[in-house]
Amino acid sequence: MPEPLPNPFSCPEPHHQSCIDEALASAEALCQRQRQRFTSIRRRVLELVWQQHKPVGAYELLELLQQDGRTAPPTVYRALDFLQQMGLVHRIASLNAYIGCAHPGEPHDGQFLICESCRSLAELDVPAITSAIAQSAASSGFTPRRHTVEIMGLCPRCR
Repeated sequence: MPEPLPNPFSCPEPHHQSCIDEALASAEALCQRQRQRFTSIRRRVLELVWQQHKPVGAYELLELLQQDGRTAPPTVYRALDFLQQMGLVHRIASLNAYIGCAHPGEPHDGQFLICESCRSLAELDVPAITSAIAQSAASSGFTPRRHTVEIMGLCPRCR
């Protein structure tokens, strides 16, 4: 029997500042390695995504950026597209929202536990899920390029 997973909804700090700092440092290093510009707007959007510590929509990000004096909607979408292409954020289709990637720069498929009540989210990295999808797809003659698994339910706090 496999080892139980640690509680993916737990975070060591109530304000998550270490999560934000680590995410920004990882993003900067990844962009340098990939020879991409980590502009101030890209940095701020990523910071805002991580500050929420739950899925956040583009409109909500736009409102937060307006508080900084930035108002152009295309800027937010361009920044989110860049962050997604770099593997720094994931798009959660069922919520039409974005969440910071817990494994930036590492190839992986998105597997997410999403609380229907409080909208908290936990990213998993379970190779057995990826393997099961690949095997099932192969038996159907299908070749997956990427996939995202979104599992809706209740987190420990809302249960």
